[in-house]
Amino acid sequence: MIEKAAVIGAGSWGTAISIAIADRGLAVTTYGKDPDLIAGINQDHINSKYLPGIELPENIQGTTDLAEAADNPAIFLVVPSQVTRSVLEQLMEVGVSKDSIIVSCSKGLDPSSGKLMHQLIEECLPENPVAVLSGPSHAEEVAKKLPALAVIGAEDEAVASRIQEIFTLPWFRTYTSEDVIGIELGGVVKNVFAIAAGAVDGLGLGDNTKAAMVTRGLAEMTRLGTALGGKETTFRGLSGMGDLIVTCYSQHSRNNRVGRMLGEGKTLDEAIAAMNQVAEGVPNAKNAFELARKLNIRTPLIDQAYAVIYEDKPPGLALKELLDRDPRPEAG
Repeated sequence: MIEKAAVIGAGSWGTAISIAIADRGLAVTTYGKDPDLIAGINQDHINSKYLPGIELPENIQGTTDLAEAADNPAIFLVVPSQVTRSVLEQLMEVGVSKDSIIVSCSKGLDPSSGKLMHQLIEECLPENPVAVLSGPSHAEEVAKKLPALAVIGAEDEAVASRIQEIFTLPWFRTYTSEDVIGIELGGVVKNVFAIAAGAVDGLGLGDNTKAAMVTRGLAEMTRLGTALGGKETTFRGLSGMGDLIVTCYSQHSRNNRVGRMLGEGKTLDEAIAAMNQVAEGVPNAKNAFELARKLNIRTPLIDQAYAVIYEDKPPGLALKELLDRDPRPEAG
């Protein structure tokens, strides 16, 4: 079994993953750029900025030296998708063993190329084995060791099994899959639908409207994902439907909070300013919109979310236009 691992990213999700890995008994190196935050992890065993009140295991060691994180057999990338390329370029500079497994825990597309995270890792570190981790697993609950499930994707089954062994805990169960594209695409677009779900909440439209939006969102996710090469069954699983449900309904969802504020009449800048963390659905809306145009896939919800976020369309008008579309079969 792997005995030590690094987590690059000391935000809420990175810290929660560090807790899970440490609970398995591994020595964990958590990398972050904020010296004060890292000092708090090492001296007080707490991440006071992102997970206040959660005591961290003593086998988590924080560092601001990326070279220390790079010297591990398993490296978990838990940074916003917009900066993943930059982080990978820094890893290339400090040097990474070609045997180190690089695990993406970010949910987004590379803004410069439109690549999924595993494709970006393969571009920058072509000799390294790659895996992805996704599923309905909010950091706040994982950090408290509440029961959670996730899926590990890797084209090489042996690589997936090695990472699965790390996440075999009494409270954290993982499955494996070879459908890396489907797993990652689900993580990209579910955040867009979470903003839409939050807007429904902000408009005060009730459960029926929200359930309809989530269901049709799953249909769009499946259309877009299968066109990209993902498997339809993946979108009915943890990284598709599971993550979509929790992100659209959870009080912990950053994307839902952004959407709720938009529905209440706040501007995007006001909504983002009220957050101290990244809401991936904002850049993902643009990336998903452009991907749908590239693949010529019909995505009315994504289109309207894009218009609300980037063209200042009122959320109420976006909903009206969705309801006014021509009738069609549900499966169409």
